[in-house]
Amino acid sequence: MASLSLHPDRLFPADTAVRSIARGLYQSVRDLPIISPHGHTDPAWFARNESFGNATELLLVPDHYVLRMLYSQGIPLPALGVPDATGSAAADPREAWRLFADNYHLFRGTPSRIWLDWVFSEVFDLDVLLSGDNADLYFDRITDALQREDFRPRALFDRFGIEVIATTENPLDTLEHHQAIRDSDWSGRVITAYRPDPVIDPEFEGFRGNLDRLADLTGEDCLSWQGYLAAHRQRRDFFRRMGATSTDHGHPTAATADLSPFKAEALFRRVQAETVDPADAELFRAQMLTEMATMSLDDGLVMQIHPGSFRNHNTALFQRFGRDKGADIPVRTEYVRALQPLLARHGNDPRLSVIVFTLDESTYARELAPLAGHYPALKLGPAWWFHDSPEGMRRYRRMVTETAGFYNTVGFNDDTRAFLSIPARHDLARRIDCGFLAELVAEHRLEEWEAAELAQDLAYNFAKAAYRL
Repeated sequence: MASLSLHPDRLFPADTAVRSIARGLYQSVRDLPIISPHGHTDPAWFARNESFGNATELLLVPDHYVLRMLYSQGIPLPALGVPDATGSAAADPREAWRLFADNYHLFRGTPSRIWLDWVFSEVFDLDVLLSGDNADLYFDRITDALQREDFRPRALFDRFGIEVIATTENPLDTLEHHQAIRDSDWSGRVITAYRPDPVIDPEFEGFRGNLDRLADLTGEDCLSWQGYLAAHRQRRDFFRRMGATSTDHGHPTAATADLSPFKAEALFRRVQAETVDPADAELFRAQMLTEMATMSLDDGLVMQIHPGSFRNHNTALFQRFGRDKGADIPVRTEYVRALQPLLARHGNDPRLSVIVFTLDESTYARELAPLAGHYPALKLGPAWWFHDSPEGMRRYRRMVTETAGFYNTVGFNDDTRAFLSIPARHDLARRIDCGFLAELVAEHRLEEWEAAELAQDLAYNFAKAAYRL
């Protein structure tokens, strides 16, 4: 069996002189607490603090990065333990894990391999590389460990050095798990974030029914424009009181609009129809981004915009298994014209903080860095999703730093539902950033003490400040 060993200099530059600088910078930030300001872990884990079930349920079934690679090689999702929307039986967890292990070679060169190897080695003390030959060893070692007290969610949260983690809930969520955490005697800080897509996107499944549910929850008339906006204000206030410091918007584009109240009200009536014109749906999403920015000036919530994904691209897979099964695809995204209405209204107000992400790397240097390098209200989010990778992070730093600088960016954001990968992702980001800073030191573009300050900022300070934590 091949050994599993994490090289201490992994991901650092190959040049020995630069690597030495990177190693020193990394040592200064390696053990900093983790700020996880946006993600998709389940707050019920921390509220109930129950043992995770088994290796497959924790590490395989929820990880869409892993599922998409295996599915691309013709492996059906039920064989990997994923039930369909009807809850029909999927493969036995051990058999699913064996199939995963047989195909672990598919992840060579991917960030998933880096994250998983870190988890296997650092969390479960495994010292052989996963393969079909040791699938049962892995499954039993991991599953047995998960039954211990020190592998329960709260214990792992503390072990990983997480200072704060934000989950993501929509306005229809009662946040009962967050309340249970607040009522417990545990000191871990788990907060929510306001993700209003189900009641903002007219093309979201069940949109019209979601408006009715929002009305029931708030007591507002959510079929009238003013009542609808009041309902958002009410739910945002509730989320804020439950710890939220941010909102999140997963729109297909970055389009914003600034309609008159009369036109906005007429548009809202149109998008309530059984059949919605796609242009109206896009315009309504655009208007609501500006409305959300206006509300952020009132309540102080940081605004995140995550555009540029064609979600649920595989229609058959979506219909059978639902969202988040690895069939989302990046698309070309425009920002300069798209954001102009919002920025014309609010972009010069430093009280507002809008963090923009992209899946279209071609916009980094051409559009996003110049925008973030000018508007006081705008910050540039880190390399995200498909680009949350060593090369993606390097490309990001090289394309944005000269125009936006470091101080118009917001550090690292793991944006994951795979809980055990969080420290692995932060470790990877810290290594890559230290490598980039080391290059600037070696080229005499930074003093080493400046690089040391920036390493701390990128690993910890920027995210904590940007998300008002």
